[in-house]
Amino acid sequence: MKDILVKSDLINKVLHLTLNDPEHQNTLSDEMISELEKKFKQASQDKYVKVIILSSTGKVFCAGHNLKDLNSKRSNIDQGKSYYEKIFKSCSALMMNIIQNPKPTIAAIDGIATAAGCQLIASCDLAYASDRAQFATPGVNIGLFCSTPMVALSRNVSKKSAMEMLLTGDLIDAKKACKIGLINDFFNSKELMKKVFEQAEKISSKSMKTLQIGKKAFYKQREMLLEDAYNYTSSVMIENMLEKDSEEGINAFLEKRKPIWDN
Repeated sequence: MKDILVKSDLINKVLHLTLNDPEHQNTLSDEMISELEKKFKQASQDKYVKVIILSSTGKVFCAGHNLKDLNSKRSNIDQGKSYYEKIFKSCSALMMNIIQNPKPTIAAIDGIATAAGCQLIASCDLAYASDRAQFATPGVNIGLFCSTPMVALSRNVSKKSAMEMLLTGDLIDAKKACKIGLINDFFNSKELMKKVFEQAEKISSKSMKTLQIGKKAFYKQREMLLEDAYNYTSSVMIENMLEKDSEEGINAFLEKRKPIWDN
């Protein structure tokens, strides 16, 4: 029986997804992308899920795309073009799914993440790593520039930090990844999941409706000009103020008690 590619565990409204293909370094194969896409879509509609954690088994968090698989398609009549169009399009759709998913997503990295593996991390809302984690966009070393990983990377770290990773292909450690903003923080490997679950549970204690409104607004306003962003977020604030959870939260604060959310 084939092992489950992505394990799922629901713990106190926190959905823990685990990449489970260590034999292939948790690469983003057709099957892995499809399974992740399905899990994230299900979670987006599940009222019992408030936060998603994404981790992995093995020493490699995710090595990006499977190069053997990609190379094998060169023998196709079209030299693999139709396959490459399909897999890069589906991978990009997965990254957009994570960003557009109403549930906050936290990456927990206890190993090496390269190429589209870095893209996966950068697409998550938060990311925490162990002190043994390493990161790279090494496509340049094999003549395949990490162009799609660059989209997520360049939206998380500074221009020069992103270009350094993309142009050199060098591995960086968790300390540098934290310094440039690729991850939020790093911990001892034994403490990593405990710390990540603490953050997830803290976030899951908030109003689900408020989290959904806020996450959507965050990504939308980032692509706008300053004036447009303020006009848009002002309308979001009004929408948020008219929600029941906003009324409850403000009343609870004024009355010095814990809020009872509608969801």
